[in-house]
Amino acid sequence: MMKSSFKLLLLLPALILAVLFSAMKSKSKKIIFFGDSITAAGIKPGGYVDLIKKDLDPAKYEIIGAGIGGNKVYDLYLRMEDDVLNKKPDLVVIYIGVNDVWHKLTSKTGTDYDKFVKFYQGLINKIQAGGAKVVLCTPAVIGEKKNGANVMDTELDKYSAAVRELAAKNNLPIADLRKLFTDYDMANNPEDLAKGILTSDGVHLNDKGNRTLADALLPLVK
Repeated sequence: MMKSSFKLLLLLPALILAVLFSAMKSKSKKIIFFGDSITAAGIKPGGYVDLIKKDLDPAKYEIIGAGIGGNKVYDLYLRMEDDVLNKKPDLVVIYIGVNDVWHKLTSKTGTDYDKFVKFYQGLINKIQAGGAKVVLCTPAVIGEKKNGANVMDTELDKYSAAVRELAAKNNLPIADLRKLFTDYDMANNPEDLAKGILTSDGVHLNDKGNRTLADALLPLVK
């Protein structure tokens, strides 16, 4: 009896280590995609979040979409606690900015440039303070015409530059969707259409746009 108990005591540390190792190995990486209607649509079948989820091993990754239509950067800041921080993610992909620019034209409720930068930096600070890594995305397009012919191109370029500067300042990875999409349109939009190349309406993604965005983000979230 004593010998059996002694052997059990000797084996106990190894058993504890095995259990701990198993628990560490089985813990999946939780990724939250945080954004507006483009991300809300992204969780639907064929959307960019759905495609990324299918491309990753479900045993190793937990994918969550946290997009709400019409959101701007300050909306993300206000709902960050409930929709991101309380879920304890390992990584957060922030894709915001289109409505901050677009709504200046459509409803006069866009976000001033200085406020956009401050709220965006606030998002980064709080998410990092919660222990998660952050990936940024520049806002892609509001219209797919080439050579700056879309009404909001100048503003969108300015806000995209701000996101690039935030990525550099905070040493964060970035998916430069503004460059990716405009370069693609330049090469693949010979009729200079306002939509239908990577988007269905000039803003929201079609099948090709969703696949293009998923492929751009996959190396940054693995």
